[in-house]
Amino acid sequence: MSKEHVDMNKPVIEMRNIVKRFGDFVANDGINLTVHKGEIHAILGENGAGKSTLMNQLYGLLKPTSGDILVGGKKIVMNNPKDAIDAGIGMVHQHFMLVQPFTVTENIVLGMEPRKGVVLDMATARKNVVEISERYGLSIDPDAKIEDISVGMQQRVEILKALYRGADILILDEPTSSLTPQEIVELIEIMHNLTADGKSIILITHKLKEIKESADFCTIIRAGKYIDTVDVDTVDENDLASMMVGRKVTFTVDKPPLEPGPVILHVENLHGKDYRGVEILKGLNLEVHAGEIVGIAGIDGNGQTELVEILTGLRQGTEGEVTVKGVSVFNKSPYFGFTHGVSSIPADRQKHGLVLDFSIEDNLILQNYHKEPFSLNHILYRPSIQKHAKASMKNFDIRPSDDEKRPAGTLSGGNQQKVIIAREVQNDKDLLIAVNPTRGLDVGAIEYVHKYIVEQRNKGKAVLLVSFELDEIMSLSDVIDVIFDGRIVSTIPGGEANENELGLLMAGGKKA
Repeated sequence: MSKEHVDMNKPVIEMRNIVKRFGDFVANDGINLTVHKGEIHAILGENGAGKSTLMNQLYGLLKPTSGDILVGGKKIVMNNPKDAIDAGIGMVHQHFMLVQPFTVTENIVLGMEPRKGVVLDMATARKNVVEISERYGLSIDPDAKIEDISVGMQQRVEILKALYRGADILILDEPTSSLTPQEIVELIEIMHNLTADGKSIILITHKLKEIKESADFCTIIRAGKYIDTVDVDTVDENDLASMMVGRKVTFTVDKPPLEPGPVILHVENLHGKDYRGVEILKGLNLEVHAGEIVGIAGIDGNGQTELVEILTGLRQGTEGEVTVKGVSVFNKSPYFGFTHGVSSIPADRQKHGLVLDFSIEDNLILQNYHKEPFSLNHILYRPSIQKHAKASMKNFDIRPSDDEKRPAGTLSGGNQQKVIIAREVQNDKDLLIAVNPTRGLDVGAIEYVHKYIVEQRNKGKAVLLVSFELDEIMSLSDVIDVIFDGRIVSTIPGGEANENELGLLMAGGKKA
């Protein structure tokens, strides 16, 4: 990519020898970062390496224990986000800072609402939001409530919120984690347009391909320490992965051939409505066999959310049949599905996957707390709960690994995801429904997750994989079902799929 717009003589951000301690834990240990005007600068590191902690200090959410922050060459103390905003810095968080009952428009303009006299002018606000969303190709429903829209749409709202405020320096924390391949291409184009206008972008991402496609420079952090800053054009994805985790990373998935067993999940003529009452599932048919991974490939909004929520008991379908090992779970409760063989990794880990105020050890037994060995005579038995948590944290590389009583909400996003995966895999059910299971994970953690998903398949479990990562769908799936307009429109053997063909089918096209 061209770097002609990058002016190396104008650093807009300098973070010098930043140290951040939480008690005895050192999250950032002498980190340096320099970002220049018109530059896309990626921050790369494993889950829990300290990337978000570093950026939260730049945005005023945390104060450094020691070290200096300079903006435009001037030392600034960031006491709160207002100080950062006043300095021209905006941040899109990985975990959304949105008011759930408010509309998309209300969230985007919150605190900067246009007025007519003393009255809020929401008509103008809505008009401005629509104009910005159309200008940047981030299509949203300005009147929808946040609590009713998908994770992907909430991510777009956060991006639009930052753009609405017109910051000169944008911090994007995993901005593409829920976007489709087409949307990612559009976002990268948007970022390049912004930097061409002189804005600077700090991009936190685990996606090495996106770093190569978008970033000018990349700073690597490992275990809270600064490793290196590299010109992205001079390294490949393997170099970046090795610097990040300190070892060679395998990108291929070892998946031995396996003859599928009997049908575990059977879905026939499934109909369902979205939050607006509009029919979005229109007679969907689907089967998943034992010892098989079936991947659902599709652009967000074609019925994936409704399908998963009906299968897991979070939403009522209007018509159809859903059975697990011959037992109907259609329109039954989530607990009924769980007791009849359904385990799930949800799309929104914080909303549906964890109780954030509960400890790691309690989150690991949410569905089984009342059973032995976790409960004796209807009383929680802490020694067994603690033993289970310690083993799970070790086996699934949940960090930090020495405090199972830590609230799950204090973990990094990737480590929260590992807690959910550890729990659901160890539930040992006949059907595992995995929705964007590697969202926000680094390449080392993705290795672990893929290993455990394939392990479930190899044990004869049925796996339904719903993911917006086409690479993940193609590498893991034995069978790929393409969803479009509420129906499965094509079924392709996993080994025969390619990204171009899938992209065409996902958009409603026909096979060549």
